[in-house]
Amino acid sequence: MSSLLIMAIGFLAQGFFSARILVQWILSERARRVLSPSLFWILSIAGSFLLCVYGWLRNDFAIILGQLISYYIYIWNLNIKGVWKELPAILRTIIFITPFIAIGFALSDFETNFSNLFNNEDIPLWLLIYGSLSQILFTLRFIYQYIYSSARNTSLLPAGFWILSLAGSLCIVTYGLIRHDIVLIVGQSFGLVAYIRNLMILRNQSKRVQQEV
Repeated sequence: MSSLLIMAIGFLAQGFFSARILVQWILSERARRVLSPSLFWILSIAGSFLLCVYGWLRNDFAIILGQLISYYIYIWNLNIKGVWKELPAILRTIIFITPFIAIGFALSDFETNFSNLFNNEDIPLWLLIYGSLSQILFTLRFIYQYIYSSARNTSLLPAGFWILSLAGSLCIVTYGLIRHDIVLIVGQSFGLVAYIRNLMILRNQSKRVQQEV
């Protein structure tokens, strides 16, 4: 596959991720409180699927790992918001089994794919470890979001989510700079502003609540 097409897939994935942040940010600014809109999670699923494909085509395990961890948390949020069940059954099935198909494909030729992912001459071992840890840190925000929201039986985006987003994004931007990966650099840099702004909205929201008490 041509490098231009692979790059296009990566930019499209980041486009979905940037769009989710933009939608969430605009709606939160209007409401003057941090929201967790359904469209945020729909765009997350679309972007995650494409970025996983991009990572596979680039033989970049760090990117793939980050997407597989958060994929089903997106589905959980859509389900608790009542959106998941409204999708056609065939579409739900395709979305749900896609990661299993990708894993099955990897296992079908395990030795070759393992070598491509973990013995990539373009990515030194230390950088692979750093990139993987950065993706794990970035993905922990969704694990935190799931635990926080599950305890309250509703979809929320608390302060801890944005703090982990900020820390993970900074690490991934560094990883992208080292790898000269414009897709990661552009995609993550856009989010930094939104993460900081959401923390500011949460702070103002908390001040208003305290004043009303």
